[in-house]
Amino acid sequence: MNYAIEAENLGKCYRLRGLGPQTMFGAIHRAMTRQKPEYFWAIRHADFKIPKGCTVGVVGPNGAGKSSTLGLAAGTITPTEGRIKAEGRISSLLELGAGFHPDLTGRENVYLNAALLGIPREDIRKRFDAILDFSGLHEFIDQPVKNYSSGMYVRLGFAVATEVDPDILLVDEVLAVGDIAFQLKCLDRIRQFQKKGKTLMFVSHALQTVEEFCDEAFLVYKGDLVKKGPPPEVILEMIRNYSGEGGTIYAQEFGSREVEIKDVKLLNDVGEDVARFNAGSSLTVEIEYVAHQEIENPVFGYSLKTANGMYLYGTNTQIEKLPPKTIAEGPGVQRIQFDPLLLREGNYFLSLSIHSWDHATQFHRREDWYPFAVKNVTDAPGMVTLPTTFS
Repeated sequence: MNYAIEAENLGKCYRLRGLGPQTMFGAIHRAMTRQKPEYFWAIRHADFKIPKGCTVGVVGPNGAGKSSTLGLAAGTITPTEGRIKAEGRISSLLELGAGFHPDLTGRENVYLNAALLGIPREDIRKRFDAILDFSGLHEFIDQPVKNYSSGMYVRLGFAVATEVDPDILLVDEVLAVGDIAFQLKCLDRIRQFQKKGKTLMFVSHALQTVEEFCDEAFLVYKGDLVKKGPPPEVILEMIRNYSGEGGTIYAQEFGSREVEIKDVKLLNDVGEDVARFNAGSSLTVEIEYVAHQEIENPVFGYSLKTANGMYLYGTNTQIEKLPPKTIAEGPGVQRIQFDPLLLREGNYFLSLSIHSWDHATQFHRREDWYPFAVKNVTDAPGMVTLPTTFS
């Protein structure tokens, strides 16, 4: 198999403290004070191979080592240990303003940026109008980029990085600063790249985007490449084990606890407690609770979010007009059933709550506490399944 990027025992270490000036005086000072430097491994012992034409998403909490991995692939960071090689022309958009000179105009920076990528001036002259049209910066192109907003930086940088027709495109989270219209424009350009058989590697906290666009995902945590594989599996691993550590979702728990949620099972259509479900099958949420006193008319509810935190749906026994009932002191079980499960492929968060009939008291709520994944069984795209009849 032909690989676009190969890394073996890849590592990058930074010295955090005790560096001092790299002079004879600095060396004497460190020796006299016996100051020991502190080291930080941004990424270590990373092994991966990315086939040509593959799109890889790199996910993980903030500070995990994602951007360092991308910088090593781009060649803007030198490895401390191991090796990494890439085959083909690389274009990268790793941080705001990278490759731009603040005192030069947007037009001048297009040529400067292209020169850094090894693109002949004549080629850029031919592509300039297309770069300008994509960026949408017609009236600002002859202004110094130091006057640009972060969104304008990204517009120009992404336009150059993609218009020079690289074999490998590396993109960091910088796209998150663009407006929605431009983000959609960028995603459409990425689809075009994929159709041309280009190789893409990008860092993103937008987990739904990683699921939709990537063939493979890497999970990086505290400098370790802890998991590689299909995006839904890698993202579910991140959600279950690393949520709240700089990611997009943070599980919360609160309430007065007159009634407590003790255990929750997510059961498939044969009664197994699992974390993955097929679209169109059934999902039963079995809530085991304990009431520490008799409670009149408690309300049981749930809500669903995507992995990106987008609210999908929520309801409760009061909204559904189920008759009020008093629960006795002691254990009990409440079930919620989705049959059929109308969600499409992706990762989701289930929140559960028990509160008073007048909403004045939240007995127990677990927000974004229960992650699960759904796998498609048909080729129909989208986030939900709508029962459809053609006639």
